Amino acid sequence: MSRSSGVRSLLSASLSKLRNHSDTIPITGKRTATVIAVSAQKGGVGKTTTVVNLGCALAETPDTRVLIIDIDAQGHVASSLRDNLRPGRTSLSEILLEERRDVMDAVVDTGIENLHMTTPDKGLAETESQLSARVGREYILKSAIANARSHFDVILIDCPPNLGNLTLNALVAADMVLIPCDMSILAFEGVADLLATVQTVNLRLGQRLDVMGILATRVDGRTRQINDVIGDALKDNYGELLLETQIPINSALAKAQAAGLSIFQFQNRSRGAEAYRALASEVVNRLDMSIQPSASL
Repeated sequence: MSRSSGVRSLLSASLSKLRNHSDTIPITGKRTATVIAVSAQKGGVGKTTTVVNLGCALAETPDTRVLIIDIDAQGHVASSLRDNLRPGRTSLSEILLEERRDVMDAVVDTGIENLHMTTPDKGLAETESQLSARVGREYILKSAIANARSHFDVILIDCPPNLGNLTLNALVAADMVLIPCDMSILAFEGVADLLATVQTVNLRLGQRLDVMGILATRVDGRTRQINDVIGDALKDNYGELLLETQIPINSALAKAQAAGLSIFQFQNRSRGAEAYRALASEVVNRLDMSIQPSASL
């Protein structure tokens, strides 16, 4: 065989492999999920607490299937729901780094009706750096969740508190971004950085990522002066992007997380539970979905 023939054979085999690969992950469901990335540049703002309890609230809505994808190596989603978690088959890192990329392979039952999540994965910290060498690395998660979109109505992605490869993958994969912001200057400044990243993703990567809203979190009734300063700054700078719902500092939220339960399982009538019910209702309204959160969450 000539050298040129050998090269043609290799190219043909590679193209065949690509074609076959695209056929290995069929769309097997009939739903059409809205994907929401929950992202913040500052840690400790209640990002994971919001993902978990918003997911639980939406899952209580009739005939609404919710998936939580945890791409934060800390794995706090699993910690928050560990009392309900079932073992999984594979890790998210394996899916992101291997050729066959179907997130459904990492999806597990939480034990809460209509709520599923991906398995916790400490290896995501290393995966973050390994993705740097991948061609088209920004689109890997978007490809991996294509089938999952057909099995769920809402997919929430818990992002790391930075703007690395995993967060960028989440923003490219998402339809909307929800930005938690506690009542601090650092969190407020982080909102501007994240919104600038959203604009860059749309302009440079040709996406149509919308902002679901900015969520005020960890609002402490004892510090009204700083609440007013940060709250007014958010209103002045972001207007209608600021959600009406505010998540208060509530001891039940911290205790629920420590117990490995959602706030609704732990203390159904707490201020924290009521706030996440209100958030679920507001999210539904902003999505213009034909579902209403149940009053018996």
